Amino acid sequence: MSELHPRPEELRRGVSSLPTIDPYTIVRAVEVVLKGQTPAIELAVIAMLAEGHLLIEDIPGVGKTTLARALAAAIDSDAARIQFTPDLLPSDIVGASVFRPQAGVFEFTPGPIFANIVIADEINRASPKTQSALLESMQESHVTVDGQTYRLPKPFMVVATQNPYEMEGTYPLPEAQRDRFMVRMSLGYPGAEDEVRMLDSQELSDPMDKITSVVTAEQVSQMVSTVRSLHAAESVKRYIVDLARATRSMPEAKLGVSPRAGIQLLRAAKSAAVLAGRQYVIPDDVQKMVPHVWGHKLSYGRFTSEEGVQAALAQIVARVAVR
Repeated sequence: MSELHPRPEELRRGVSSLPTIDPYTIVRAVEVVLKGQTPAIELAVIAMLAEGHLLIEDIPGVGKTTLARALAAAIDSDAARIQFTPDLLPSDIVGASVFRPQAGVFEFTPGPIFANIVIADEINRASPKTQSALLESMQESHVTVDGQTYRLPKPFMVVATQNPYEMEGTYPLPEAQRDRFMVRMSLGYPGAEDEVRMLDSQELSDPMDKITSVVTAEQVSQMVSTVRSLHAAESVKRYIVDLARATRSMPEAKLGVSPRAGIQLLRAAKSAAVLAGRQYVIPDDVQKMVPHVWGHKLSYGRFTSEEGVQAALAQIVARVAVR
């Protein structure tokens, strides 16, 4: 599988508005651990720079948690991992007010959600109530406990992994929860040669030991600001709206994508442009991100498979004219 965007180095020369540090540095750092998964790593970085959250959905053992851990390790920032289980409570995620007898007051004890990168491992093994504890933090970047609001650090990203729904002991994510994730992806099995390289690299040591931090949280925030201010022409924005409106007339879908989904697609397209070394968005950026940003937002109604969802989105992209 090829990279999402070719990156000829001359694209970056003389472009003063791009980040001082090449965002692709993060991709190369994570590639040390995940052989042959460059497109997946690119998607993870695109989601992070677009201020989005990432959902990795696949069978056990293909590297979902490894990707999340490697991305966190490549950034010199606070990272936390939450293992979702059926008995996990919302307070185990966001924190709780604890009474301090000596002071005679309640004191808020932050939960693991107060980190730059939060790894929500096997998120669909927790109850829907516990899953919903992430909603406010993922949308508003803060949490509210006992009427008091607490801001989360910047940058802030949730990287969640989940097993397929048909596996024993899993709960489907609520629709509102799925909509909060900007990008959903799967890793799949590696190619034969890449799998041999994985055996070689992990025969005697843990490849995670080879990862070093290549950027700081402050540098990531600078990259995020670059993505946010990147130029997107009016025609590109209208193209996104045309695509969104086309999904709302699909007979197979219970609901088309929301305006929030359109905003997420624009941000993801901007991030993809920056990762490719460009200071402007082109329709190709939008088209390449549609399956990853909208695929999990149309998995309802009369769709019977993921293949059906992606086929319908591909038809829309082929049918809607580029402005």
